[in-house]
Amino acid sequence: MNARLEVNDTLGRRVVALDKPVFRIGRGTDSDLRVTGSDVSRDHAEIIRTGDDRYELYDHGSRCGTFVNGTAVTAQVLTHGDQIRLGGSGEAELVFVLEDVRTTTVEAGPPLVAGEFRHLAGLLDGLRALGSGRVVEEVLTLVMDAAIEICGAERGFIMLASDEGRLEFKIARAQGRRTLPGKTFQTSLKIPEEVFATGQDRVVVDLLDGDEARAHMGTVALGIRHVLCAPLRVVHYVDRAGAAPEPRRIGVLYLDSREKGTLLSPATRTALETLAAEAAVAIESARLYRETLEKARLDRELQIAAEIQRALLPEARPADGHFEVVAASVPCRSIGGDFFEYLDLPSGEFGFALGDVAGKGPSAALLTAMIQGIFAAQTPSAETPAELIARVNRGLIRRSIQSRFVTLFYAVLSRDGRLTYCNAGHNPPILVGRRGTRRLDTGGVILGPFPDATFEEETLQLDPGDVLVVFSDGVSEAMSASGEEFGDDRLLSCVNAHRHLPPQGLLDRLFSTVREFTVGAEQNDDITALVLRYGGQ
Repeated sequence: MNARLEVNDTLGRRVVALDKPVFRIGRGTDSDLRVTGSDVSRDHAEIIRTGDDRYELYDHGSRCGTFVNGTAVTAQVLTHGDQIRLGGSGEAELVFVLEDVRTTTVEAGPPLVAGEFRHLAGLLDGLRALGSGRVVEEVLTLVMDAAIEICGAERGFIMLASDEGRLEFKIARAQGRRTLPGKTFQTSLKIPEEVFATGQDRVVVDLLDGDEARAHMGTVALGIRHVLCAPLRVVHYVDRAGAAPEPRRIGVLYLDSREKGTLLSPATRTALETLAAEAAVAIESARLYRETLEKARLDRELQIAAEIQRALLPEARPADGHFEVVAASVPCRSIGGDFFEYLDLPSGEFGFALGDVAGKGPSAALLTAMIQGIFAAQTPSAETPAELIARVNRGLIRRSIQSRFVTLFYAVLSRDGRLTYCNAGHNPPILVGRRGTRRLDTGGVILGPFPDATFEEETLQLDPGDVLVVFSDGVSEAMSASGEEFGDDRLLSCVNAHRHLPPQGLLDRLFSTVREFTVGAEQNDDITALVLRYGGQ
């Protein structure tokens, strides 16, 4: 006997044939059946075929166990109908089915003729097997062709609800498995819209009858006489609070014909109700699967973008004879809008910068990359920090970046300890040394919005051992779980307490202090900091 598993997990419902002597089940990509769920191990279990109709299930030491009909097992001979659960949560459930076992308890309602029942059973198996394993368009085509064949209709279409709840035309098919051209369907949409709104089937025995003819003149003109329309509903399971399941309408399945044939027979209507229920599950699973694939693709693209953004940041710089500098950035999302830069200037001086682009995510990251390009291009010809900042501002304005601005701190350090800086709207860095603590706030406004902005600079004399900490507002404005800001006082306290450490040690303590403060809260901004210690000539 051949056997199969009817699978229901977070990916949806599907049917998988046990077509190998040893059939491996788990979360790993090399499994014969890949099953998702928080309780599923990578190599969870296997089913071994030991005879023509004998299948044995073995647990592979899984973390959360394997259950057959509610009982934990390590080895079990399977019989038809056994319910297998991977783990205790119920997220991954399987039913073992021997294919030549027949169920004959379909007596409710008008009986289906034997040929119709066999066709319907095969169709529903196909829909379950599809589950989320096929894209939406293929599932819609299968459903439409099956509905036309079962019901003897001449043509039909499926409409699905948009996110706003409006019906949108998806596919139209005719007998002979033909796709009807165009994005619309030549018929009145009154019936589909009514069925979707009410959630009730609609059967029109004859469109030529009185009021129906007047309401559907366009459809009658095509010779259409008989109509069947059913809602596509997805029923959610009862939640833990015990609330009743609430069907959610996702669209409608419409069929019509010029000849009555079997379209309006009780058996056909019963078959259509079953088909609509299974079709809704298959369509919804396919849509979720496509969304999962799209999300995975976007996640991969963001991962690549994050790798590129990290490559744009300067490499760690070995300690120089007269200074040591380190910096790090932790984006709020995969990619962020903070950056830092090191520059060895032709004069022998060392330039360094830290900037923060307003916003988060891909748009901020793209603007960050552009600013880094402008910054690198203008540095060789700019004589002072204020001049360089002004050039970056003009470059942004020429590109007309709307609703975006940048804060930027740029400084130049010479071997004799002279530090010249310009602060364009950035959080004032902290300078700690033998002369006390001060903030570096000379400069001007933020970059981008103001074409006539002017910028100033200041020159300081550093003493050996002086420490400069430059940071983005993601540090000072980090939020705790209770909604409290990290603030400048905690930042100053951390810097003063650990100023004796090497720059890397001070940077690590600053980041760990922020992490401890924000434990239990979601990071709401990029966190970037730079620490420089002047060592003397």
